[in-house]
Amino acid sequence: MAIHIVIPDDYQLATKPLGFLRQNEKFHCSALGDLSKDSRADLQLSSAEALILIRERTVIDEAFLRRTPKLKLISQTGKLARNVDIDACTRAGIAIVEGSGSPIAPAELTWLLIMASRRKLVSSVDAMAQGRWQTEIGSAVHNQVIGILGYGKIGKRIAACSAVFGMQVQVWGSPRAQEEARADGWRVPGSREQFFATCDVLTVHQRLVTATEGNITPTDLALMKTDALFVNTSRAELVAEGALLNALKQGRPGFAALDVYEEEPIYNTQHPYLQMPNVLCTPHLGYVEKASYELYFKTAFDNVVRYFEGDSSHVINGTYDQQK
Repeated sequence: MAIHIVIPDDYQLATKPLGFLRQNEKFHCSALGDLSKDSRADLQLSSAEALILIRERTVIDEAFLRRTPKLKLISQTGKLARNVDIDACTRAGIAIVEGSGSPIAPAELTWLLIMASRRKLVSSVDAMAQGRWQTEIGSAVHNQVIGILGYGKIGKRIAACSAVFGMQVQVWGSPRAQEEARADGWRVPGSREQFFATCDVLTVHQRLVTATEGNITPTDLALMKTDALFVNTSRAELVAEGALLNALKQGRPGFAALDVYEEEPIYNTQHPYLQMPNVLCTPHLGYVEKASYELYFKTAFDNVVRYFEGDSSHVINGTYDQQK
């Protein structure tokens, strides 16, 4: 009998066209939509022997594991994050493997949000659809100061793209980030306060770990210019709870472009950010792109096959019961 793989929280059922998920007769792959809404969820999860997780959408804790009595393996697309309780999985005899990702799609979305925000694209398009012409005056990014908070693969791509558009690039982050930024020829301000105060555009590209959770504070945001743009395509929890909403109400920064939120998905049309004219919201699209999905899921599926063929060398958690 084929091993049952379930892909939970595939909101768009975007994995269905990926043929490689269904070409191995030893594995049967099912995609579920939002688990809170999909009526098939409990039945499908009860027979799942493996899960392929779409980034951090699905929270795997002890309560979730009670719904998956046959589960042997969790295959994460991209790197493992805090959505998976590793200890609970290990105690339950469930192995965990992680995959790889690409910075390309998130970096491109970040740049799209910067340009759309600066040129007031969405409000101009909406106005034209309502019969109004040239209602906005935007700002070119040329010669503006862009601050990149965090200097990993995505941050480095943003720096290069910004330079092509004639922006003045500065970087802040860990000592490693600052050192690499200097080596690449970018400016590193003398202090964190100077970084926040001098950015025309500030884009966040840090990983969410204990050291970075809530590290963007109300004090940081209050230093920003009244016409500055704050962009977050990384993780909402990098900002202290409630700090950005309050800062936007007070006018520093003047505008925000957001792809990530503390609670997702957002279906409430009255969500505070959706009611603010100085916020551009997208529904966590950073990695939601065809080539990215093919990369993420090909790796994740191959990791499942490896495991069930007897290779557990890629398992990242501790002792677990392979005979479960």
